[in-house]
Amino acid sequence: MANFDFKETFLNPIFKGNPISVLVLGICSSLAVTVQLKGAFVMGLSVIAVTGLSSLVCSLLRNTIPNRIRIIVQLVVVAMMVILVDQILKAYAYSVSKTLSVYIGLIITNCIVMGRIEAYALGNKPFASLMDGLGNGVGYAMILVIVAFFRELLGSGTLFGFQVIPQAVYDFGYMNNGLMILPPMALVLLGCIIWVQRSIQKDLQEK
Repeated sequence: MANFDFKETFLNPIFKGNPISVLVLGICSSLAVTVQLKGAFVMGLSVIAVTGLSSLVCSLLRNTIPNRIRIIVQLVVVAMMVILVDQILKAYAYSVSKTLSVYIGLIITNCIVMGRIEAYALGNKPFASLMDGLGNGVGYAMILVIVAFFRELLGSGTLFGFQVIPQAVYDFGYMNNGLMILPPMALVLLGCIIWVQRSIQKDLQEK
């Protein structure tokens, strides 16, 4: 059982060990929910909640779960958290929940959630597991928000649905970049983020 280290457990997944830009996990969401900043933000918060709470619960149960059914138990816990988050969104943010549609439910199959339970929560104390889950969720959400920021701004001229590029700019001939709202541009932006990060963090570059 590893000792809890805040920097290594919570901060590392956000920056140096980011699950999307470094480990290249959960990138499907960057295609599906980053056309608008609002959807990416809500999706990010949902994954933070599910990853953190699922890791916490599985860590609390780790000594009582038979090894042969641990995957089933993990799926049940994650599914329960996803259903809880989905119901909260439907109750308090129905329009966003409708926009995200099936993608909230697909958090159940997100390899980041299951991966952190399997790799960390089952071998560490509850608080450390909670911090690990939250850190990975925040790292995931940060990348989604960055991608969505540029896609919505350059593709629609808005942020959170509000017009931010002045009409005068359009009057001078500026046009929104329609390519930005197409799924392939999410991967292009993600590739740019990975390139920038590895240019800064030399230890991530392959030898």
